[in-house]
Amino acid sequence: MSVKHSRDVAAKEVAAGKATTIQVLISSQEAPNFALRRFSMQKGGGMPPHTNTVEHEQYVLRGRARIGIGEDTYEVGSGDVVFIPEGVVHYYENTGEEPFEFLCVIPNKDDQITIVNAASC
Repeated sequence: MSVKHSRDVAAKEVAAGKATTIQVLISSQEAPNFALRRFSMQKGGGMPPHTNTVEHEQYVLRGRARIGIGEDTYEVGSGDVVFIPEGVVHYYENTGEEPFEFLCVIPNKDDQITIVNAASC
């Protein structure tokens, strides 16, 4: 077991993202089944269409964003809960004036990320 404060976890730039950082709050080395991550997208930031080989469970902490999941588009904000199945194309666009932040839980499995051409969505 461990307890730490999120401010003590380094934020790293998301390579494929725009103005987006990730903090791995609980890593696969710390917990046997799931990892917990915090994403922050600055105004105008986001992530391009992509797929993952693991599912995502997400909880929006603050801000507003447009999230595309498969053929559907959602406007989300603080308190919303999002489920993204494995293998489904998804993207994020911060549509607000403040940072868009969410917690993301994923299973501790190998996660292959594939960027998808936006024209094919």
